[in-house]
Amino acid sequence: MNNHSPIKRRQSRQIMIGNVPVGGDAPIAVQSMTNTETCDVKATLDQINALEKVGVDIVRVSVPSIEAAIAFKKIRDQANVPLIADIHFDYKIALKVLELGVDCLRINPGNIGREDKVRAVVESAKDKAVPLRIGVNAGSLGKELLRKYKEPNADAMVESALQQIDILDSYDFQDFKVSLKASEIFMTVEAYRKLAPQIQQPLHLGITEAGGLRSGTIKSSIGLGLLLMDGIGDTIRVSLAADPVEEVKVGFDILKSLRLRNKGVNLVACPSCSRQNFDVIATVSELESRLEDITTPVHVSVVGCIVNGPGEAKISDIGLTGATPVNMSYINGKISHKINNENLVDELEAMVRAKVANIEAEQAAAKEADKTG
Repeated sequence: MNNHSPIKRRQSRQIMIGNVPVGGDAPIAVQSMTNTETCDVKATLDQINALEKVGVDIVRVSVPSIEAAIAFKKIRDQANVPLIADIHFDYKIALKVLELGVDCLRINPGNIGREDKVRAVVESAKDKAVPLRIGVNAGSLGKELLRKYKEPNADAMVESALQQIDILDSYDFQDFKVSLKASEIFMTVEAYRKLAPQIQQPLHLGITEAGGLRSGTIKSSIGLGLLLMDGIGDTIRVSLAADPVEEVKVGFDILKSLRLRNKGVNLVACPSCSRQNFDVIATVSELESRLEDITTPVHVSVVGCIVNGPGEAKISDIGLTGATPVNMSYINGKISHKINNENLVDELEAMVRAKVANIEAEQAAAKEADKTG
């Protein structure tokens, strides 16, 4: 199967969020945010670890107080993924986090306060080589912009972003990424499309306050999909009123569907009908649950009958086609063996894990050959 995406990505300046490259030719990073009380170090770390298990690249943590900044230090010391500190209004909190250690700082220069406060934060970030993320949200535009534009719109969002970028430019600070988020899809997409050709920095995508798991997934998939198809976007966050782990799963599924990231199991399955020879929905649900820990790319197809099953199986790493009286399995597009319904999921899981083990062994051998060759 051809895993190359036809999308031509916008070329942006690359920055580093901890050990994760963002922008340039780096893979589009998937981000999420903790929703625990930051001062509860254990609860926050537990959530970060859960996000790491499903492949998150970067995690943002809200830091609303000096006490939270001290807790953030303990969290960062124990976390395995890069952490962004989310800070508003109080520049002293930003300075404290920068002093204690952080991989990226999310600020809005416009709400930090006087010029000397903004300068102190930016100069500290520059001195410590910490990148910034400046974010525009349609729901919190400045009063002057709202007077000018009457209501939030894409032009107001772009102007707000450019004002903040001008502040960073005045301090010769270029290591930042930008977000332009609204809960309305058309406004968000228009804003990113207008800003993208005007700057070189990476863009962080999101439909803010998208909603619950189902509705938020749909809104985010449409909005982010439109922008990603344009080649716009270097990091993404799917903002859901749900477990943050779901944000990461949906984010990777969006990128996989556009062939922009190839991570974990890409599971193709039919919606099922009366021709099915096994319970497709139950099988797929159980497989998805069992294979969540896999991060190595592997393409799996599960189709309930012989109408489309063989065709899908021939372009899969592991395939299953429902047949009478016994189902047929495939490995690397070729017929392997028959599988009864009674142990269907167990055998499929074993086949997928064996395939993943082979892929990982081949990758390890190739790396070793490169070192010695």
